[in-house]
Amino acid sequence: MNPFAYTRAEGVSNAVRERASEHTAKFIAGGTNIIDLMKENVERPSRLIDITHLPLATVDEMENGGIRLGALMTNADTAYHPKIAERYPLLSKAILAGASPQLRNMATDGGNLMQRTRCYYFYDVATPCNKREPGSGCSAIEGYNRIHAILGTRDTNQDIHCIATHPSDMCVALAALEAVVNVTGPYGERSIPFAEFHRLPGNTPHIDNTLQDDELITAIDLPARGFPDHYAYIKLRDRTSYAFALVSVAAALELENGRIAEARITLGGVAHKPWRRLDVEAILIDKVPSKGVFQQAADAMLEGAQGFGHNTFKIELAKRAIVRALTEATNLNSL
Repeated sequence: MNPFAYTRAEGVSNAVRERASEHTAKFIAGGTNIIDLMKENVERPSRLIDITHLPLATVDEMENGGIRLGALMTNADTAYHPKIAERYPLLSKAILAGASPQLRNMATDGGNLMQRTRCYYFYDVATPCNKREPGSGCSAIEGYNRIHAILGTRDTNQDIHCIATHPSDMCVALAALEAVVNVTGPYGERSIPFAEFHRLPGNTPHIDNTLQDDELITAIDLPARGFPDHYAYIKLRDRTSYAFALVSVAAALELENGRIAEARITLGGVAHKPWRRLDVEAILIDKVPSKGVFQQAADAMLEGAQGFGHNTFKIELAKRAIVRALTEATNLNSL
């Protein structure tokens, strides 16, 4: 591990100023990802700015009926908070599907959004990796790619520079709920719709999201609608604990008079960001829930998917997971 300095931020504005004044500094909260990256020599910050003492660990009601999660709320405290468990059970279930109890006790909600891929080649500094070193190549394309992406890998020229996936479970649920990320920086505050926060690799796979280097996540806003009655989070992985998703599905529905009035479907483990398509969700609107309708949506969701050998099985796995999630969300098996 390289030597680094340490600073404890005394306030939000202080933290932002510290980060803006030192380009190679990094924020640290729970440290569940940044420390691993430092140990593997992937990240080499000159300074860690400790933000754990900032007043950003609250759950607040919003005037529009939604809830604001402070960025320093731990994953565990968020998942078990009565308001989240009751009004946003999809989010609670997704969080509890991730990592381990020990990590959820440390990891923060803001940090969860910022965590980096678990691609083996990204962590192995002896191998080429466009995400770690732009222009060096992607070892995963021709290598062992069982956990890698099958969607959103090509840039505008149809070239492929990276097939890494985003590892978060929480973010899959937040994308389905249409959360909003609040950030602050040297030039003020701004709000980023969740769909615009993470990005596809394109020809700049080293850039994970649309956050500026000197901006700090302060809160995550959950809209009033939480889909507490018809939801499902399905996570398919190699073992039932402490494993990242091969495929995950967040499904949230509103039913009216036996028909689907609103539908949200987001996939995890298949792309560089949580994968959602509004045109696919539209297929379900005003339909009576059925396996046939769900299969139609699943087939459309995986349109254009491309496997790279070891991960080709994910295409069919994702389709089946979508049907299963929608079936569970509508309680179709009990009808």
